[in-house]
Amino acid sequence: MSEFNAVKGTKDFYGQEAFALREIENIFRASASLFGYEEMETPILENYALFARGAGEGSDVVRKEMYDFNDKGGRRLALRPEFTAGILRAIVTNKLYANPDLPLRYFYSGPAFRYERPQLGRYREFHQFGIEAVGVNDPLLDVETLMVALTAFSLLKFPSLKVKINSLGDEKTRTSYRDALRKYYADKLDVVCEDCKERFRLNPLRMLDCKVESDHLLSLDAPKLSDYLSEESKARFEKTKAYLDEFGIAYEVDTSLVRGLDYYTEFIYEIHAFSPSGKDYGALGGGGHYDGLLKEVGGPDYSGVGFAVGEERILSLLDEFGLRKNEPIVDVILLPIGEEALPYAQKLANEVRLLGYAVETPLKSMKINAAFKKAERKGASLAILFGEEEIKEGKLQIKDLAKAEQKEIMRENLAQTLDEFFQKEEEE
Repeated sequence: MSEFNAVKGTKDFYGQEAFALREIENIFRASASLFGYEEMETPILENYALFARGAGEGSDVVRKEMYDFNDKGGRRLALRPEFTAGILRAIVTNKLYANPDLPLRYFYSGPAFRYERPQLGRYREFHQFGIEAVGVNDPLLDVETLMVALTAFSLLKFPSLKVKINSLGDEKTRTSYRDALRKYYADKLDVVCEDCKERFRLNPLRMLDCKVESDHLLSLDAPKLSDYLSEESKARFEKTKAYLDEFGIAYEVDTSLVRGLDYYTEFIYEIHAFSPSGKDYGALGGGGHYDGLLKEVGGPDYSGVGFAVGEERILSLLDEFGLRKNEPIVDVILLPIGEEALPYAQKLANEVRLLGYAVETPLKSMKINAAFKKAERKGASLAILFGEEEIKEGKLQIKDLAKAEQKEIMRENLAQTLDEFFQKEEEE
């Protein structure tokens, strides 16, 4: 393998694919903004301890997937594997928790890094979008974050989605349940995988999420978390479901749902994509409630809730379902006829750009058929043709490329003609 090849688990995005990736991000940004979330951008590099404590040393993210290293000053750093811990660290660093208007609502987007097996729509460097709402402990806020995600997926026009929910309970619940799991697995450690032996020591809940088939089958007979929920957690989960019912959000209670990070408590959820034929393509994203995490990184004891999605994962399924549409690279293409029209074309192109339309013009004279084929590849809606005669007379030939209709206009009417055409195209 050449040392100049892309690193395994990374991908170059360009052209229509890059445009589609940004469009996904823009739709999620728009959805979060509709709910009053503000943007926050945090560093890619953070101290290793932040993620070890925030995500949990028992999680696979910290134990197996995080890119961490010592820098030249001997500091142990990490490339962020997820955003929540960094967002909460920023809240503490900048004393944002002193804001009287709680909850704090932030959205984020950018690259994250995990050393895991690359597969369809999943990479070692990936783009994540998410939100965090911090400072209010209320099931209604938990449901609000789910609504932000569902609004974005609706705008992306996914044909069929299923919301899976569960309750991980409070600390009292989790303590009782961890004890029950340790008792269940105590005489089975000789048959579980090496990872599960380590999970047994650090956090036995992670054993329920093991992908090894024999361990998965073993987990089916393990004690159920729902049987260990405290009365307070049961009441909270019922209240959450009542809100979901009131807002008309269909859901399925999945008692095996645990999520991949240790900080989650109480209500958690995943959003799964289904094909028109009913095939489950797995989770597009998910999130849930957490307690104690802000305190863990040096702030007050505020609760929080959030979700995250992988943009590449969404892009791969938009392609799978035929939902991704190619966008035009330019609105207008100029077709100068003859070498003497080339300088004029450059001046005209700049005028059109100042009107707010993307335009391209050839740098050398082209045959008319080749020029029209280029216009089609670029996705242009209009072509503007002119030669020496049109330049002298102050005229332009305007061609609607979709309808193959052409008309002549005076140059001074170009701005009005373009505005009228593209306004009509938008309405159609």
